[in-house]
Amino acid sequence: MNILRTLWKFGLVASVTFLATLPAAAQTHAGTSQTENQHPAETHEFRHWRVGVMMYHTYIGTSTSEGRNTLIVPSLGLDFEYWFSEAWGIGSHNDIELISFEVERENENFVERETPVLLTLDALWKPWKGLVVIAGPGIEFEPEENLFVFRVGLEYEIEFGSHWDIAPTIFYDSRADAYDTISMGLGVGKRF
Repeated sequence: MNILRTLWKFGLVASVTFLATLPAAAQTHAGTSQTENQHPAETHEFRHWRVGVMMYHTYIGTSTSEGRNTLIVPSLGLDFEYWFSEAWGIGSHNDIELISFEVERENENFVERETPVLLTLDALWKPWKGLVVIAGPGIEFEPEENLFVFRVGLEYEIEFGSHWDIAPTIFYDSRADAYDTISMGLGVGKRF
């Protein structure tokens, strides 16, 4: 029951984020000149918006009575990105960790995290071909305690036609006064 409530909250936040970006998308589309519409083969068609769905494994280092272990948590992500140019953009990357887990905080104090939802607002930089460097702040929401997060990561967009892409991804998330995670996954994206 708790996972359904968390998925519903995640979907609501992702939908609100998407709907908030629609006015800018309409304005960008309305700004297309008649010349571009008449000669699409002669101009490079740059799409500003990208939406992606991701599947991750999140690796969490934790201590147990048996010693140090790595907990592997399945995660899903929904990304909304706006690219100002071919090289620079901004993105809202929204993730949900699909199971509850326990981590050690300070002085052997264990904290349970119940299907946390992570929202970040990241700067995007594409220095070479499909390689995207990602960095930005965020918040991890959870019923007991919300945590401030800073994310850095790499993504490589491999286009395969009609503005669709596959993107292998790796993120490092540092939670303030808490624990850090590494997430690796694969996503499918579409540019608009």
